[in-house]
Amino acid sequence: MNHDLTVLIVEDDPHVLLGCQQALGLEDIPCIGVGSAEDALAQVGENFPGIVISDIRLPGIDGLELLTRLKARDRSLPVVLITGHGDISMAVGAMQKGAYDFMEKPFSPERLVDVARRALEQRGLAREVSSLRRQLAERDSLEGRIIGRSPAMQNLRELIANVADTSANVLIEGETGTGKELVARCLHDFSRRHAHQFVALNCGGLPENLFESEIFGHEANAFTGAGKRRIGKIEHAHDGTLFLDEVESMPINLQIKLLRVLQERTLERLGSNQSVAVDCRVIAATKSDLDELSRANQFRSDLYYRLNVVTLELPPLRERREDILQLFEHFLQQSSLRFDRAVPELDNQTVSILMSHDWPGNVRELRNVAERFALGLPVFKKSGSHPAQGLGFAEAVEAFERNLLGDALQRSGGNLTQASQELGMAKTTLFDKVKKYGLSH
Repeated sequence: MNHDLTVLIVEDDPHVLLGCQQALGLEDIPCIGVGSAEDALAQVGENFPGIVISDIRLPGIDGLELLTRLKARDRSLPVVLITGHGDISMAVGAMQKGAYDFMEKPFSPERLVDVARRALEQRGLAREVSSLRRQLAERDSLEGRIIGRSPAMQNLRELIANVADTSANVLIEGETGTGKELVARCLHDFSRRHAHQFVALNCGGLPENLFESEIFGHEANAFTGAGKRRIGKIEHAHDGTLFLDEVESMPINLQIKLLRVLQERTLERLGSNQSVAVDCRVIAATKSDLDELSRANQFRSDLYYRLNVVTLELPPLRERREDILQLFEHFLQQSSLRFDRAVPELDNQTVSILMSHDWPGNVRELRNVAERFALGLPVFKKSGSHPAQGLGFAEAVEAFERNLLGDALQRSGGNLTQASQELGMAKTTLFDKVKKYGLSH
């Protein structure tokens, strides 16, 4: 149980109040007692860390009115009502108005403890979910979206910040699952085009006979089955951003047409002779080496040079192991919030498994593992599905140390003195390690 949570007992009978406090105290449940609803309202602010157990019959403001006022302040606050023998119907009505539970006098200490524990558990979960939602809502900065303290990710964030608000076309290179679309969305969201459309098209997911219509659009009756005009992806992205994923799989004949659109900033829908002006930024992503493909005549070199005005390379997760735990904790919080679960704690064995795995599916695979862990399932579906080795002891220690130091620096706002005190490490030693690992402070 979370011992930061408190039970507030509202009871005007001092003997009953003392008995409740003693019963909860024997079970190591923190509690405070007051004799009136007025005193209770003075204790309970908007962020009161606990629950309220109140008698219905009180001098002045009664328990029902107290319930109404408390719920107006905090709808998620559990309020338990204590009723006399003749108040059962009143208590049932109160539960319909939001009371968590009620207890009829006389009640046993065991009944009190059971109700308090259940209400505290609900309160703790609600506060944790609220905290996670607040954290996720605040994570709209570039650093909150592109996670990682490794030099590669720090450099990537700097490049995104530098080119986001330009019209330059961008080519994003990286293995499957490294987060290419996330980077593309950041480039869009941090640009002056952010109020317009971000249009994504997976070039490898469309049959060739539909590709041209999908990207350029068509007029009514342009071909069999074209019953009405269709606006293509490029035109839909006007004033915004067009994201072409797996651009290496775009058919050669369509590469020529796309190049013409990029050069002339106009297009013609299928079945039309009329030019339509378009102004969109193009961001392309590939898991292949387009330079090599162009030299092998498998991708048009002129389109390649048009697309890669700026190139962003996303490293695979195995090459930035110091980011694994930070990413995992980020996804774990997201998953716990989505599944309405408490965030589970990481044990040493799980940390070891995470740090030693080779992550062929990169960040996408890590997110999947975090979701499984949030549900209380083994991090890998089958035993032995992660390699027994793959990360040497020294590498694992360095990666863990880098992550630990990065966390401390973030909490201290980059203050080396404060971080060294928290870590129990000499400031000069911390400075050397910060320099060694390329950490920012």
